[in-house]
Amino acid sequence: MKYVLITGANSGMGKATAEKLLSEGYYVFACDIVKPSFDAENVTNIMMDVTSIESVKSAYSEVSVVTDNLFAVVNFAGIIMMNSLIEISEEDFIKIFNVNLFGAYRVNKTFFPLVQKGNGKIIITTSELAENKILPFNAIYSISKKSLDAYAQGLTMELGLLNIPVITLRPGAVETAIIKNSTEEMERLNAHTELYKNTITKFKRIVDKEQGGAIPPSKVASLVSKILKKKHTKLVYKKNVSKKLKLLNAVPLKLQLKLFKMILK
Repeated sequence: MKYVLITGANSGMGKATAEKLLSEGYYVFACDIVKPSFDAENVTNIMMDVTSIESVKSAYSEVSVVTDNLFAVVNFAGIIMMNSLIEISEEDFIKIFNVNLFGAYRVNKTFFPLVQKGNGKIIITTSELAENKILPFNAIYSISKKSLDAYAQGLTMELGLLNIPVITLRPGAVETAIIKNSTEEMERLNAHTELYKNTITKFKRIVDKEQGGAIPPSKVASLVSKILKKKHTKLVYKKNVSKKLKLLNAVPLKLQLKLFKMILK
C-alpha cells in the first residue's frame, strides 16, 4: 500500500487529486481545515489547520496510527487575496503568508520523517505567477507564491542531497474556489479602496477575461498521478501556462508600468 497525504483536500485541485489517487488504489490522508468527508476504505479524513503547528502535529499523530511511512506529501492548501500593498492591513499581509508559505513549511517539516522512511516525494503547488513579474492588486498573492516557490527550490536542493525528490507544480488558471474567491476579492477591494476606485473596475475586466481559459482540476490531478508513478521526475511541472502572461513577463518593468497606466487610466 502506498500512502499519500494531501493538504487542501476539500476542494479544487486537492479534492480532484484525492479522488484520482483513491480510485487508483493509493491510501490517502485527506487533510483540510474543515474535515473532508471522502467515503472509502483507503482514506483517513483529517481536520488540519496548516496555520497551527499543534493542529499539524495532531494530524501527524493520526497518520502515525495507520502507517510509519509516506509515499508522498502533496501540498495544495492555499488562499488568495487581492489588495493594494499600501492599503492592506498587517493582519491580512501576515495571514496569506501564514497559509501559503508557512503552512507548507509546517507540513513538510512535520511529516518529513515519514517521507524519509518511505523514500517518498514532496510536491509543492505554487503558481504560474511565481516566475512572472508582479501585477498590480494581485501582488500580495504573487509575493506569497514567489516566496513559496523559492522555498520549494531551496528544499529541492537540500533534500536532493538526501535523494528525496521535491517537485514544484506551477499551474495556471484552474477551475477552483480560488477563481471565485478572486472575483469576490476584487469586488471587496473595489468597495473599500480609497486610492484606486476607477482602476479596480477596469482591472477586474482584464482578470475575468484571463480566467476564462481555466482548466478543470482533474487535469492537475492527472498530472500529480503521473508524477507519482515516475521513477525519475522533473524538478518543475507547469500546467495551463497563460501565453498572455508569458508575453507580458517578457516586457521590461518600466514599459509594463506604462502599459498598465494606459490600460487602467
